[in-house]
Amino acid sequence: QSLTDRIFIPVARRLGEFALRFTPQNSIQATAEKLELAGNPSGLDPTIFWALRFSGIGIGALMLFVSTIAPEGSFLRGSTGLIVAGASAVLGFFLPEMWLRSKIERRQKEILKAMPDALDLLTICVEAGLGFDAAMGKVNEKWDNELSLIFGRVLREMQLGKVRREALRNMAQRVGISEMTSFVAAVIQSEQLGVSMANVLRIQSDAMRVKRRQIAEEAAQKAPIKMLFPMAFLIFPSLMIILLGPAGLLIMRSALGGMF
Repeated sequence: QSLTDRIFIPVARRLGEFALRFTPQNSIQATAEKLELAGNPSGLDPTIFWALRFSGIGIGALMLFVSTIAPEGSFLRGSTGLIVAGASAVLGFFLPEMWLRSKIERRQKEILKAMPDALDLLTICVEAGLGFDAAMGKVNEKWDNELSLIFGRVLREMQLGKVRREALRNMAQRVGISEMTSFVAAVIQSEQLGVSMANVLRIQSDAMRVKRRQIAEEAAQKAPIKMLFPMAFLIFPSLMIILLGPAGLLIMRSALGGMF
């Protein structure tokens, strides 16, 4: 095993087990759900994650200790050291949570972007005569993204004996987006009512394509507002310096500049 598996992960797990004693059970359950939504990045579990968060407090305590032993007149001495230690503790405690939220948002955006094409492939496979399970297997076989991975997990759960609707509902809970929930509900209803699966998939793919176009249009409308701040604070001042700088130097060297 690597050095990380032999030393760092066991130490982090022990620290996490100690931290879990002071952590409410609701927070531990919420962390497990967030890690599931993020796709379990780097194989993290709630124990290691909370160890990372409490290690940030340890960094703050270390900075406080350094400020106490720092020589007189140094940067970390006095109130500055207290501010640095407090900021380090707060940042170290909340930075893993911010990183996890960004992973969740990135994964959900990737799944939402890939859903229309995946539903098109599912529709083609079902219309060609394959069953829904085999069509999901084709998506898992042909693609390598987050959506194909969760489809592969659904297939493995069904192979282990789980009912299809239960496996699909668990998939929707692991993704956490409304579009996937509506897709799963439509598939389950078509299975229960005997509606043609190809028609349901075609309607869902059309709806997802419209949704993706609306998201792109919304992002395009937000672009001018997002460009306003860098233009106002970075681009315009630079242009003013370049355009008016020579004129200002000439005015300073002229008789009008001598008056001031």
